[in-house]
Amino acid sequence: MLLRQLYLSLFEGRRFRQAHTVALQALELDVLADVLNQDAARAALADGDLESALGHLRAAARRGPASRRPFHLWTLGSALFLAQRYAEAAAALSRAARWGTKDKPLYRAHLALAQIAAGEAVSDLQDTITQLAEAPCGQGYGRFVLGHLAYAAGEWSAAKRYLEAFLKRTTTSRPALGIALEGEVRMTRATLAKMSAN
Repeated sequence: MLLRQLYLSLFEGRRFRQAHTVALQALELDVLADVLNQDAARAALADGDLESALGHLRAAARRGPASRRPFHLWTLGSALFLAQRYAEAAAALSRAARWGTKDKPLYRAHLALAQIAAGEAVSDLQDTITQLAEAPCGQGYGRFVLGHLAYAAGEWSAAKRYLEAFLKRTTTSRPALGIALEGEVRMTRATLAKMSAN
């Protein structure tokens, strides 16, 4: 627990390389290894080391209990999506959606977003949007996915509402969340700017 507190302190202080080192030290204890792999992935990603982050996320998905495996696969898919590696993102998100339970609408919606970004048609897009909007997981990060799906569907007023809600929550939350979601924040601001320009 002390190593994890040190990790969080370093992460929030934007000392990502040191945070990554501490997460690796904590991993040697082999307690909650999947959670610590997530921590290591966050630090590596924030430090610009995508491949290391992806390795940690894959390890988290392998090592975690079945109850947390869909979350780890979704996080892997999210990182790949932001890296514009859409086919790989879709593969991870598809597995998350297959095994997910309470957050299944979020995983399915993020899968649809990756498919759209890859140029694929999504036949049940409106149903996917509706299911996520009505689910508890449609709050928070779900607003990022909903906003971009609504944008893809040409529903710009809904997209703007969802994306602004995501930005407000993320930028006013605890520092670790804002840092971990910097890629999503950049993408959201870019999408909002595109809508404003038209």
